Amino acid sequence: MKHLTTLLLPALLLFSCGKPDTPSGSAPAKGAALSVTTVEGFVAKPSVLTERVTASGNLLPSEETELHPEASGRVVKLNLPEGRMVRKGELLLKIFDEDLKTQLRKLETQLKQAEITEQRLADLLKVKGVSQQEYDLAVLQTQTFRADIDLLRVNLNKTELRAPYDGILGLRRISPGAYVTPATAITSIRSASALKLDFAVPEKYSQQLRIGQALEFTVEGNSATHKATVQATEQRISEGSRDLQVRATVANSRGLLPGAFAEVSLALGSKSEALLIPNQAIIPQARDKKVIVCKGGKAKFVIVKTGVRQAGMIEIMEGIEAGDTVCTTGMLFLRPDASVTFSKID
Repeated sequence: MKHLTTLLLPALLLFSCGKPDTPSGSAPAKGAALSVTTVEGFVAKPSVLTERVTASGNLLPSEETELHPEASGRVVKLNLPEGRMVRKGELLLKIFDEDLKTQLRKLETQLKQAEITEQRLADLLKVKGVSQQEYDLAVLQTQTFRADIDLLRVNLNKTELRAPYDGILGLRRISPGAYVTPATAITSIRSASALKLDFAVPEKYSQQLRIGQALEFTVEGNSATHKATVQATEQRISEGSRDLQVRATVANSRGLLPGAFAEVSLALGSKSEALLIPNQAIIPQARDKKVIVCKGGKAKFVIVKTGVRQAGMIEIMEGIEAGDTVCTTGMLFLRPDASVTFSKID
């Protein structure tokens, strides 16, 4: 019996290994070659495209100055209403000046005496009572006193700090009685009449900007749309960012504060025959961009050149034509020449 089992076991193993996996007469599986991927598509067709650029900007006052005194000394008068409007020429700060006033009175007395001496010598010169040199020295003395008085008056003016223009004062940085120098920042003043808007646009749009061009912007916490007008450009492309700096004037600054972040929208023109496809149809590559076009039921990978992005759509400038159907879903599962069917076409 033992010998019989030993003889039958190899026969059973041979029969088991040689049994086919598929029924007799059936065709072998084709694998992925017969698989069909179902995706969604979009038909590229000419549309009207408004070429609009969005950028981030900052609101700035039309004028803003940090105020410093021109002279050193002790503050004897302070008129800095924080956050309030002041008029041009209004006195904001006064530095102790009694020593300068005393010197001024002394020089004015000396000038009067010098003028009397000059007049006397002039009368004597007419009758040859003095030499021309003595008279010239008297004239020089008079002119010197006048120049010293003018210089002293200039120094007296430096003890006063006045508003350079109509504007709103910032926060006060000193207290009464403080000793200040020209390096001491007293406060800041900004113009309340208008605001400026600074932003940057990519280099490729620099030739499409023009002075006087209208734009729109919004600010954080305010749903209203505000308007502005392009005032000037930097006239130089930044080497680091490859952007062009632009400055615009805000039409109505009511309710807006300097320093606020602004989202800028600038229309640069329109095209009536622009080819637009959804953004998700673009496959970014290291050096270019591709889309998958369905032709004859097969997937074709095509290199495209893109243009302006707008509301989930992107302009195709080169690579496809009107009427081409591009795949918008399932791109990760598609390979060149793979069979494609569409579950939905927009």
